[in-house]
Amino acid sequence: MSIEIGSKVQGKVTGITNFGAFVELPGGTTGLVHISEVADSYVKDVNDHLKVGDEVTVKVLSEKEGKIALSIKKAVDRPEGQSSYSQRPPRQGRDDRRGGSRDFRSKGNFKPKESFEDKMAKFLKSSEENISSLKRNTEGKRGGRGGRRG
Repeated sequence: MSIEIGSKVQGKVTGITNFGAFVELPGGTTGLVHISEVADSYVKDVNDHLKVGDEVTVKVLSEKEGKIALSIKKAVDRPEGQSSYSQRPPRQGRDDRRGGSRDFRSKGNFKPKESFEDKMAKFLKSSEENISSLKRNTEGKRGGRGGRRG
Protein backbone atom coordinates (compact mmCIF):
# COMPACT_ATOMS: atom_id res chain seq x y z
CA MET A 1 0.00 0.00 0.00
CA SER A 2 1.40 3.37 -1.01
CA ILE A 3 1.31 6.17 1.55
CA GLU A 4 0.00 9.46 0.10
CA ILE A 5 1.37 12.77 1.32
CA GLY A 6 -1.35 14.71 3.17
CA SER A 7 -3.35 11.60 4.08
CA LYS A 8 -4.28 10.66 7.63
CA VAL A 9 -3.64 7.10 8.70
CA GLN A 10 -3.71 5.00 11.85
CA GLY A 11 -0.40 3.73 13.14
CA LYS A 12 1.23 2.08 16.12
CA VAL A 13 4.15 3.56 18.08
CA THR A 14 7.06 1.11 17.80
CA GLY A 15 9.90 3.12 19.27
CA ILE A 16 10.63 6.35 21.15
CA THR A 17 13.83 8.39 20.96
CA ASN A 18 14.85 11.76 22.39
CA PHE A 19 14.04 13.39 19.01
CA GLY A 20 10.68 11.76 18.26
CA ALA A 21 8.74 8.53 17.88
CA PHE A 22 8.70 5.83 15.21
CA VAL A 23 5.24 4.81 14.03
CA GLU A 24 4.45 1.67 12.03
CA LEU A 25 1.97 2.43 9.27
CA PRO A 26 -0.36 0.09 7.37
CA GLY A 27 1.63 -2.00 4.92
CA GLY A 28 4.56 -2.42 7.30
CA THR A 29 6.31 0.87 6.55
CA THR A 30 7.65 2.97 9.40
CA GLY A 31 7.69 6.76 9.69
CA LEU A 32 9.02 9.26 12.19
CA VAL A 33 7.00 11.78 14.19
CA HIS A 34 9.53 14.48 15.09
CA ILE A 35 9.34 15.80 18.67
CA SER A 36 8.07 19.14 17.32
CA GLU A 37 5.11 17.36 15.69
CA VAL A 38 3.98 15.31 18.73
CA ALA A 39 1.73 17.90 20.42
CA ASP A 40 0.57 21.52 20.16
CA SER A 41 2.31 22.40 23.41
CA TYR A 42 6.05 22.29 24.12
CA VAL A 43 7.31 18.71 24.35
CA LYS A 44 10.38 18.26 26.53
CA ASP A 45 10.19 14.46 26.62
CA VAL A 46 8.29 12.35 24.08
CA ASN A 47 7.67 9.73 26.80
CA ASP A 48 5.34 12.21 28.54
CA HIS A 49 2.99 12.06 25.52
CA LEU A 50 3.46 8.63 23.92
CA LYS A 51 4.22 5.03 24.89
CA VAL A 52 5.36 2.10 22.76
CA GLY A 53 2.25 0.29 21.54
CA ASP A 54 -0.02 3.37 21.46
CA GLU A 55 -2.40 3.60 18.50
CA VAL A 56 -2.17 7.09 16.97
CA THR A 57 -3.63 8.96 14.03
CA VAL A 58 -0.89 10.64 12.00
CA LYS A 59 -0.75 12.88 8.95
CA VAL A 60 1.87 12.12 6.31
CA LEU A 61 3.97 15.26 5.79
CA SER A 62 6.58 14.04 3.33
CA GLU A 63 8.38 11.02 1.94
CA LYS A 64 11.97 11.34 0.79
CA GLU A 65 14.34 8.47 0.02
CA GLY A 66 12.15 6.02 1.92
CA LYS A 67 11.98 8.22 5.01
CA ILE A 68 8.44 9.21 5.96
CA ALA A 69 7.82 12.34 8.05
CA LEU A 70 4.65 12.21 10.14
CA SER A 71 2.73 14.60 12.39
CA ILE A 72 0.31 13.87 15.21
CA LYS A 73 -0.60 17.51 15.88
CA LYS A 74 -1.50 18.19 12.23
CA ALA A 75 -3.72 15.09 12.14
CA VAL A 76 -6.15 16.75 14.60
CA ASP A 77 -9.00 18.51 12.78
CA ARG A 78 -9.51 22.16 13.79
CA PRO A 79 -12.07 24.69 12.67
CA GLU A 80 -10.88 26.81 9.73
CA GLY A 81 -8.54 29.62 10.72
CA GLN A 82 -7.95 28.36 14.26
CA SER A 83 -4.28 27.79 14.92
CA SER A 84 -2.82 25.53 17.54
CA TYR A 85 -1.50 28.58 19.39
CA SER A 86 -4.88 30.27 19.88
CA GLN A 87 -5.41 28.39 23.17
CA ARG A 88 -2.28 29.97 24.65
CA PRO A 89 -2.69 32.89 27.03
CA PRO A 90 -1.19 36.12 25.70
CA ARG A 91 2.49 36.37 26.45
CA GLN A 92 3.56 38.88 29.04
CA GLY A 93 6.79 40.81 29.08
CA ARG A 94 9.01 40.94 32.14
CA ASP A 95 7.73 44.38 33.15
CA ASP A 96 4.07 43.55 32.47
CA ARG A 97 4.03 40.99 35.28
CA ARG A 98 5.09 43.63 37.79
CA GLY A 99 2.55 46.08 36.49
CA GLY A 100 5.21 48.44 35.16
CA SER A 101 5.49 50.13 31.84
CA ARG A 102 7.90 49.07 29.13
CA ASP A 103 8.41 52.62 27.88
CA PHE A 104 11.16 54.02 30.10
CA ARG A 105 11.17 57.42 28.40
CA SER A 106 7.73 58.28 29.75
CA LYS A 107 9.11 58.27 33.31
CA GLY A 108 11.75 60.89 32.63
CA ASN A 109 14.60 58.34 32.55
CA PHE A 110 15.42 59.09 28.95
CA LYS A 111 19.08 59.77 28.20
CA PRO A 112 20.24 60.62 24.70
CA LYS A 113 22.43 57.92 23.20
CA GLU A 114 26.13 58.34 23.66
CA SER A 115 28.08 58.81 20.45
CA PHE A 116 30.82 56.39 19.45
CA GLU A 117 33.46 59.08 19.99
CA ASP A 118 32.21 59.71 23.55
CA LYS A 119 32.27 56.01 24.34
CA MET A 120 35.77 55.67 22.90
CA ALA A 121 37.08 58.65 24.90
CA LYS A 122 35.61 57.23 28.10
CA PHE A 123 37.14 53.81 27.37
CA LEU A 124 40.60 55.30 26.66
CA LYS A 125 40.53 57.33 29.88
CA SER A 126 39.60 54.34 32.04
CA SER A 127 42.11 52.17 30.19
CA GLU A 128 44.95 54.63 30.81
CA GLU A 129 43.99 54.86 34.49
CA ASN A 130 44.05 51.08 34.80
CA ILE A 131 47.45 50.80 33.12
CA SER A 132 49.03 53.51 35.29
CA SER A 133 47.77 51.91 38.52
CA LEU A 134 49.02 48.54 37.31
CA LYS A 135 52.48 49.98 36.61
CA ARG A 136 52.60 51.59 40.08
CA ASN A 137 51.75 48.30 41.75
CA THR A 138 54.31 46.25 39.82
CA GLU A 139 57.32 48.63 39.91
CA GLY A 140 58.33 47.68 43.46
CA LYS A 141 58.13 43.98 42.72
CA ARG A 142 60.76 43.91 39.99
CA GLY A 143 63.90 43.55 42.11
CA GLY A 144 66.37 40.73 41.76
CA ARG A 145 67.81 39.01 44.81
CA GLY A 146 67.38 40.70 48.13
CA GLY A 147 64.65 43.08 47.13
CA ARG A 148 65.35 46.76 46.50
CA ARG A 149 68.83 48.03 45.94
CA GLY A 150 69.89 51.25 47.48
